[in-house]
Amino acid sequence: MVNLGLLSGTKSVKSPSVNFRIPYYTHWGQSLIVCGSEPVLGSWNVKKGFLLRPVHEGDQLIWCGNIAVPSGFSCEYSYYVVDDERNVLRWEMGKKRKLLLPEGIKDGEVVQLRDLWQTGGDALPFRSAFKNVIFRQSLSLNIERPEGLIQDKLDGEDSILVHFKICCPNVEEDTSGSGRLRVDSNLVMLVNQSGKQIVFILPSILQFDWTLLHSLSLLLNAHSTYKYCKYGKAGSISLETGPHRELSVDSSNNQPRYIFLSDGMMREMPWRGAGVAVPVFSIRSEADLGVGEFLDLKLLVDWSVASGFHLVQLLPINDTSVHKMWWDSYPYSSLSVFALHPLYLRVEALSENMPENLKDVDYEATLATKLSIAKKIFDREKDLILKSDSFQNFFSENEDWLKPYAAFCFLRDFFETSDHSQWGRFSHYSKDKLEKLVSKDSFHYDIICFNYYVQYHLHLQLSEAAEYARKKGVILKGDLPIGVDRNSVDTWVYPNLFRMNTSTGEPLLIISIKMARTGDFLLITGRKCQKTTMVGGVLDYHRFSSPICFLSMFKCSVLLAMAKYFTAYRIDHILGFFRIWELPEHAMTGLLGKFRPSIPLSQEELEREGIWDFDRLTCPYVKQEFLQEKFGSSWTYIAANFLQEFQKGRYEFTEECNTEKKIAAKLKSCAEKSILLESEDKIRRDLFDLLKNIVLIRDPEDARKFYPRFNLEDTSSFSDLDDHSKNVLKRLYYDYYFHRQENLWRQNALKTLPALLNSSDMMACGEDLGLIPSCVHPVMQELGLIGLRIQRMPSEPGLEFGIPSQYNYMTVCAPSCHDCSTLRAWWEEDEERRHRFFKNVVGSDTLPPSKCVPEVTHFIIRQHVESPSMWAIFPLQDLLALKEEYTSRPAAEETINDPTNPKHYWRFRVHVTLESLLKDKELKMTIKDLVRGSGRSHPLVDQATAAITSDKQQIAKVKEKNPTVKPLNGVPRKETVAVL
Repeated sequence: MVNLGLLSGTKSVKSPSVNFRIPYYTHWGQSLIVCGSEPVLGSWNVKKGFLLRPVHEGDQLIWCGNIAVPSGFSCEYSYYVVDDERNVLRWEMGKKRKLLLPEGIKDGEVVQLRDLWQTGGDALPFRSAFKNVIFRQSLSLNIERPEGLIQDKLDGEDSILVHFKICCPNVEEDTSGSGRLRVDSNLVMLVNQSGKQIVFILPSILQFDWTLLHSLSLLLNAHSTYKYCKYGKAGSISLETGPHRELSVDSSNNQPRYIFLSDGMMREMPWRGAGVAVPVFSIRSEADLGVGEFLDLKLLVDWSVASGFHLVQLLPINDTSVHKMWWDSYPYSSLSVFALHPLYLRVEALSENMPENLKDVDYEATLATKLSIAKKIFDREKDLILKSDSFQNFFSENEDWLKPYAAFCFLRDFFETSDHSQWGRFSHYSKDKLEKLVSKDSFHYDIICFNYYVQYHLHLQLSEAAEYARKKGVILKGDLPIGVDRNSVDTWVYPNLFRMNTSTGEPLLIISIKMARTGDFLLITGRKCQKTTMVGGVLDYHRFSSPICFLSMFKCSVLLAMAKYFTAYRIDHILGFFRIWELPEHAMTGLLGKFRPSIPLSQEELEREGIWDFDRLTCPYVKQEFLQEKFGSSWTYIAANFLQEFQKGRYEFTEECNTEKKIAAKLKSCAEKSILLESEDKIRRDLFDLLKNIVLIRDPEDARKFYPRFNLEDTSSFSDLDDHSKNVLKRLYYDYYFHRQENLWRQNALKTLPALLNSSDMMACGEDLGLIPSCVHPVMQELGLIGLRIQRMPSEPGLEFGIPSQYNYMTVCAPSCHDCSTLRAWWEEDEERRHRFFKNVVGSDTLPPSKCVPEVTHFIIRQHVESPSMWAIFPLQDLLALKEEYTSRPAAEETINDPTNPKHYWRFRVHVTLESLLKDKELKMTIKDLVRGSGRSHPLVDQATAAITSDKQQIAKVKEKNPTVKPLNGVPRKETVAVL
């Protein structure tokens, strides 16, 4: 391969030059390009970047190239994988690399950059969750550079300068207030012969400062091995794990005199932490008004720190008040993807008629009461607040979304509906109309300002809680507000993005929608909607031509807004970035779909396999006996009204009844005329079953392309085929669903996910439960996306229960989540399953307890904290099950969401206050002992919570009399050495 890039950018033979060198394996037709901030590297235009050439060195494929640069040259740069036309296939994750030529470099000298490809995992320490929270104290260290030990220029003609670059973000403070890292001199060959020497130095890299304690000399033309050594508290020393690192130099004239050696991450025990998950609305405190509030998060943070947790995970907190009733309790269908929910506002006064103990969240009453109180305070203090510098700054930073939101809320209340198609001349949004609506001269200006006022205070309160969490070393993890309601601010303001389906009124562009029937999640992005369909009245599917455009226009700003408060976030159903399940517009159920993107079966491919009767395979296979079986004596009525006979005993649907929507419409008409002989729902289900009795789906845009119908072997159409056709179609079915799409889906994800991840510096976690294609986990690993493991939903085939000890490091493990029953409820739901778990997981042949007693909870939580997963995150309900006094409430009442019910009321509320939990030293100590005993990191305990340690002996005495947790019968408690 000719490297044309080597012929460009040369200014002078005597100019300094940069030699790029990076090992990276590529596929045929792929190349590596360096692109950077300066013109010689393309000015961030990959098409004009510097093309590297491949060289095989042993088993490695090294991409390298020389480029001339002027003296004093500096730039930022990154590596990109491109095809033959320089289209970007993927790019490395993490921050841009920085290059600054050493001082005193002479014309004609070479600086060699020995880089390593940066994966998403390498970038994790630079995410705000670690950089600004977990390692916050480490990063604030003031490292003094001892004079005389560090050199940044060559001493003589025969010297070579090697800059070691190593990422070790969690350098701990020692007694003198500094952390240190060095190359271990005992592992480097120390020689100084014939006056030829190499001087090793360790400079600062990115925002981390490390000090090398020695200058090391090495004989030229030598191969050396070495490791890094970390100095921590009170002089403690830890040598990195893994094989020795290697460095080779030679004495030839071609040997660069300056080597910048990027050594990747410090090889040490992987950092692991733990956290608690609870929705804001579920929190209970002594100060709240019927629902959890943002300022309650400070108490939750205190409890988390005292319990050894580094993370608090929440559900979406956006305003969902579309209907202003309990339907709005669904947190994934927002009125605005930017506005915060007024439900979580802390107000000063309480209603005299408010019950002292609210068991559940009363959505409507709580919201109405809070807004009423806030309005009274606003009327008294509006001039003072609205003229303050703090409010003015908030308004100027957020007016792009704040003005439309306030106007929408006013119009929603004025017209008594959020359906903006009913708003007359305001149905269609325009900036001119908006400015008139929010004008200071308008008669309703106070109402507009009240919405500003509420959002301002929500921002202040959440910001206060977020900053409090950061200072305490606790990550706040948000949930991407992946759904917008069809009648939302966003569908009103962005009609070109959210085009409406005239038959249903649903938005055609949405970030994510929960499927009503299956409980599955779709993460959908794009610019132009072409088709849509509904499932049970809930938007199920969208088809888009360009996901990148939507990501760049909408998602980035949403994530940037979230990053004001959160340092981590969760992506629902990350599989949607690989492919989506596409249904035609006329479908109301989900079986007649196909993957998009996907590689279809071609007519030529099928004909080569002996498949040729495509009408038989793609049209509903309806025989008279099927009609008689489903409809009994009413079959003739059904046949006369919905079908027509085209062969002896064979039927086809009429033109007016050949789709699910047409069938539903006709049935509704018949029901209104009271001419149906059976239940409308039963007839609809049976007719839908007949309509879906096909084997192949013909592509509506290309009649010579086909897709295997999902679960085709379950159809009578398939059963009536000859054996040859069955064998061929089964093979092609499994190929379509499990093999042929893998590379396509990988490429699709590598185009969309990096754009999402690079739009903020928050740590990203992806929900990857269910039937996952084999390409998903490697892509997540490459991009640094942390997956999810729920023990009762194992991804490994043949397993009923996941094995936490075998989980991958880049995962979050949990015994349950908000979309399934709690640990207690799951344990009590199924007796036979409980027996299997006790025998196969606990390892006991004894009869398991019928209730999820604290001993069972302790065992399961211990399994999870001891797993290799980076994070172990537990729903608060599961943690409370560690103590019997908190299990008096029926377990079923603690479930947050029922995915099978699209009209579920999200109203679960913890039955104990945070103040009470903070006083419960025994529970906190039980949890913290589990965290510390597993070797997971935990926040430093401050003066306020240090009393727990002093009370440890007293608690131990209490446990002897009335133990909270005892070993399970037949299961010895293994000792665990904490890695501190």
